[in-house]
Amino acid sequence: MSYDGKTRDPFLALKLEREENLRTEEINKLAEKNFKEGNKVFCYPEIVRPDEDIEIFFNRNLSTLKDEPAIVIMGAYNDWKWKSFNINLNKSRLNGDWWSCQVRVPEEAYRIDFVFHNGNDLYDNNDERDFHVTVDGGMDVFDFENFLLEEKRLEQEEFARQKAEREKEEEGKRRKEADIAAKEADRAQARAEVAKSMGALKEFMKRAVTSVNNVWYIEPSEFEGGDKVRLYYDKSSGPLSEATEIWIHGGYNGWKEGLSIFSKLIKAKNKDGDWYYTDVLAPLVTLEFVLPDRAVVLDWVFADGSPQRATLFDNNRRQDFHAIVPKASFEGLTLFEEEQIYNKLQAERRLRESAMQAKAEKTTRMKVETKAKTLKTFLLSQKHIVYTDPLDIQAGSTITVFYNPTNTVLSGKSEIWLRYSFNRWTHRLDPFAPQMMIPDENGSHLKAIVKVPLDAYLMDFVFSESKDGGVFDNKNGMDYHIPVLGGVMKEPPMHIVHIAVEMAPIAKIGGLGDVVTSLSRAVQDMNHNVDIILPKYDCLNFDHVKDLKFHKSYFWGGTEIKVWSGKVEGLSVYFLEPQNGLFWVGCVYGRNNDGERFGFFCHAALEFLLQGGFHPDIIHCHDWSSAPVAWLFKDHYRHYGLSKARVVFTIHNLEYGAPLIAKAMEFSDKATTVSPTYAREISGNPSIAPNIFKFHGILNGIDPDIWDPYNDKFIPVSYTSENVVEGKNAAKGALQQRLGLRRDDLPLIGIISRLTHQKGIHLIKHAIWRTLERGGQVILLGSAPDHRIQNDFINLANQLHSSYNDRARLCLSYDEPLSHLIYAGADFVLIPSIFEPCGLTQLTAMRYGSIPIARKTGGLYDTVFDVDHDKERAQGHGLEPNGFNFDGADAAGVDYALNRAISAWYDGREWLNSLCKRVMEQDWSWNRPALSYLELYHAARK
Repeated sequence: MSYDGKTRDPFLALKLEREENLRTEEINKLAEKNFKEGNKVFCYPEIVRPDEDIEIFFNRNLSTLKDEPAIVIMGAYNDWKWKSFNINLNKSRLNGDWWSCQVRVPEEAYRIDFVFHNGNDLYDNNDERDFHVTVDGGMDVFDFENFLLEEKRLEQEEFARQKAEREKEEEGKRRKEADIAAKEADRAQARAEVAKSMGALKEFMKRAVTSVNNVWYIEPSEFEGGDKVRLYYDKSSGPLSEATEIWIHGGYNGWKEGLSIFSKLIKAKNKDGDWYYTDVLAPLVTLEFVLPDRAVVLDWVFADGSPQRATLFDNNRRQDFHAIVPKASFEGLTLFEEEQIYNKLQAERRLRESAMQAKAEKTTRMKVETKAKTLKTFLLSQKHIVYTDPLDIQAGSTITVFYNPTNTVLSGKSEIWLRYSFNRWTHRLDPFAPQMMIPDENGSHLKAIVKVPLDAYLMDFVFSESKDGGVFDNKNGMDYHIPVLGGVMKEPPMHIVHIAVEMAPIAKIGGLGDVVTSLSRAVQDMNHNVDIILPKYDCLNFDHVKDLKFHKSYFWGGTEIKVWSGKVEGLSVYFLEPQNGLFWVGCVYGRNNDGERFGFFCHAALEFLLQGGFHPDIIHCHDWSSAPVAWLFKDHYRHYGLSKARVVFTIHNLEYGAPLIAKAMEFSDKATTVSPTYAREISGNPSIAPNIFKFHGILNGIDPDIWDPYNDKFIPVSYTSENVVEGKNAAKGALQQRLGLRRDDLPLIGIISRLTHQKGIHLIKHAIWRTLERGGQVILLGSAPDHRIQNDFINLANQLHSSYNDRARLCLSYDEPLSHLIYAGADFVLIPSIFEPCGLTQLTAMRYGSIPIARKTGGLYDTVFDVDHDKERAQGHGLEPNGFNFDGADAAGVDYALNRAISAWYDGREWLNSLCKRVMEQDWSWNRPALSYLELYHAARK
């Protein structure tokens, strides 16, 4: 049997007919079953799968729509979150009043949600519960949420791409405008330089002639640049009458290009007298780049030999000889010179801008790389307790959390449960079910697998001994947190206000001012909002305040307080200036009423926040000088308009203002000091002990933009860890030259310190003599607030001047540029403090590749790891050893570290150079401390 293509295979037709009959039979059974059960809706097939078509049946007779001639299904997928649809239903062939339509089930669906209506305003929504059908085998809720977030991420990427294109266009416009302005500036400079040089040339022209009787003349008398002319000279007219040779040494336009012609003159046989001549091409030039039409004046002298051999000259009685080029164009020369200068300025500008751009790009790249490396170091530093695989958590990924309870409060527990969430326990899918952790086959850690949502920016977790809780390891109330990278959401910004009496560089007395500025910048760089409130001293360094302007006035404490605003190091600062004169005293500290002055300021600052409508999340106050903020806030402002804020208090040095510090500790929500070791050292102090539960040690950092050997204008060669040896050698030579020390390759010890008993001045003195005994050089920069100590060091400086003038120098004053040069030029920097809350000197030294020699106290112990003894301790911090340290506060202690350092310089230079590179690559910026402060801020808000 044959068929013509329009006729179907009868066996296939029979099969399809049977399948259709079977389908009709199944649907009829379903309709009958659902009608008996009183169900208005059913679907076929009963098990709904993704990426298939289904038929939804609706019994109009059981609905509020039973009298409506038109039935429409309105629906969407996955809890109404995705792809809505409207489809008209048709009357089916089933017994009863069943209507139906076909619906496509997308592969992303886990549920279909729908209602019915009459095409107008009458609905059947299943008694306000809506109808829904579960999809079997599709995405689960978590995967679908990630799918939606992925779509959002793609939208964000497209938006970012378009924004980048707009910014690129705007940047192109700005560059074009800047280029036009630069060209105009270069053209104006070229005109100015030409006007000046042409003015000088005109003076030459006043002395220039076409000939001098019986001395010299030119044939022909009329010529221009490029013409061949003959210059005649009467040898007998001047001091060369006895010379055996006559030479011309010449140039043009007031010797603009220096000596550009030299030629031997020939005896003129057809002339009466003692005449000599030479044939030249005006303007007497042999250099290829000099164009003939540039000469308007010729300049020359006569000599008894070539430029290298001449001893006797006829220089026209020191006036030189000058001849006007008769047909020369002064205007043409002016235009030519202007164009030459303009082109030169443009080329120099392009080179300069290219170099600056390359340097800026490298600086940015190094910052990003350092930040990423620091985060990795931070994560590795807690690996003995907790870590993830992979270490860097990416949004949308699946990770394994590893936990070692051995060194925690859960040590020995039979079960460990992981309790986790995201985004500081605020994630939309929270609560996540606790997971019992299972042993890791490769070690002592336990493990659990976690899916990370695409909208996560932080993973939060704690551990407990049972599913229901019991004993918790919550990192002493701080919880464990690990940043999540690549998410579609960013952490909402906090608003932090610092109330302080110091701020670098405008009102810096000590480390407090550095911390206020650097911490604020680091937190602001992490996309949080930061303001600083500072007294408006009459001694402020206003050179570093941008856009200073009057902000407002308000009245408090019986006086008017004027408020000024401005930018300092990119930070928003409000300056309070009470008109009662409390801060018009020419200094920050040192008045008999400092307590009264700063107490007034603290109260005025809180009043400014209240009256100004500020609602900060955190108010951060510092040391005794702004300690009153803590209790004034709680007593007068927390319940009267500033209820959102929490107070964080930082102790920079417990030696000053202990009673005020104790009271601030009591009233603050969280308190810190500037290093973990200093926190332990002072934890038993009566000012601290009663509130030790809220007290944390967070190490200070340094500002890598201020202390940056790659962009430091005070050192001779920019350098990074890649060329540290070259950079430090250049800086050492410049340092020795500046201070008049012997320019020699000797071990150089730098000391940069306030000269107080805290800083170990007896150890400093001993180290100076010991360094000189070992053949080294030593440079001290610092001064003493106590005039007796200052005089003592002046006497020492005089003694060293007479005995070791070429190897020792004591600079007993403050000198910022010199400090940069010492950090760069010294091989070692000594910090022998008796106590040191944190110390920035050792951190800055390492930033410049100088090796610290430090006493084991406070922050010095937390940052300097001895190359011979501290490898394991350094590894616990994710670091390698970086210096030399010692225990005692006596000569033997400092000798132990100093001798090892100097011996390493003499005997292991290659190793020492590698150590310089290593310390430069360690990150002592605010990258890591800023993360710790943010955790503390969030903990304060709980």
